[in-house]
Amino acid sequence: MDVSRNAMLGELASDAAGERSDYVVQATEQLRKFLDRNRDRIAELGGLTLIDEDPDYLSVAPDATFRVRSRYEDTDTGEWVSETEVIENASELVELYNPAEIFAAFAEAAREAAGFAPEPTAAEELIDGAGVPPEATFVLGEDDGYAAAADRWAAGRGEVLEADDVDSAAAALYNVALDFQERSQQSEAALLEEFEETVAKLASLLGDVIILDEDDERLILGSAGRFRGEVLPEDNATEWKELSSPDQIVEFYDPTDIFGDLADTLAEAFPAVVGEGEEAEDDDEDDEEDEADDDKGGEARP
Repeated sequence: MDVSRNAMLGELASDAAGERSDYVVQATEQLRKFLDRNRDRIAELGGLTLIDEDPDYLSVAPDATFRVRSRYEDTDTGEWVSETEVIENASELVELYNPAEIFAAFAEAAREAAGFAPEPTAAEELIDGAGVPPEATFVLGEDDGYAAAADRWAAGRGEVLEADDVDSAAAALYNVALDFQERSQQSEAALLEEFEETVAKLASLLGDVIILDEDDERLILGSAGRFRGEVLPEDNATEWKELSSPDQIVEFYDPTDIFGDLADTLAEAFPAVVGEGEEAEDDDEDDEEDEADDDKGGEARP
């Protein structure tokens, strides 16, 4: 094989791995700031159960540490065993969960804890159920808990928000979680755009690189250096949804997984790009993550 081609592939794989590391660092810092900002509020609420969908379980304790439940098959007995692990650092949690999913879970848990009805959105089932036309505009009153919390949050991003009781704390935490979820997805899209610009010349020489090609999803890094793909959404498994922009791609994929899968694809197709002794780090964990991702094909992220 042409040495220069190997060099280009090595650079592309290295760049993808570097972007993954940078993303994890940025996501960790964003989650850490969110937790620091809401540490007292979480303590006052006595913690929250964020995800409880067997076998997936995630909760935050009053001291802002997390409890994660894992499930595995005992090779000796053949039985499935569940274990609960304490996660003390944001960096550890980001390795397990997409930050956007964490913020969405905080928002949902806070909404349920406060006894709020579903927030009006463009979701067809909510609009129809409420008898509201899709083009309607919602204006919240001055006394509304959502608006008050949002105003305080928008007025001072640097200040620590306060609350007088559990309901107002839940309302404020709900709005902050939604805000951070949106910011996280915007950051992810911007990261993909930056990566595309960085590898444009390399990609033009390599041609299309197929990252995923499954029955219900396809993802490619094109020769123009742009990601493109298509998925079969779970709510419409007969019509493919085209993904042609970073904003669309991050609705379904975590950039951490994209960069990691791209690096793995290159290393598998061109073993020479991986330095001796460096290949297949944490192979077992990657295999487990791939199996989990396969089960989610076409499922939009929160």
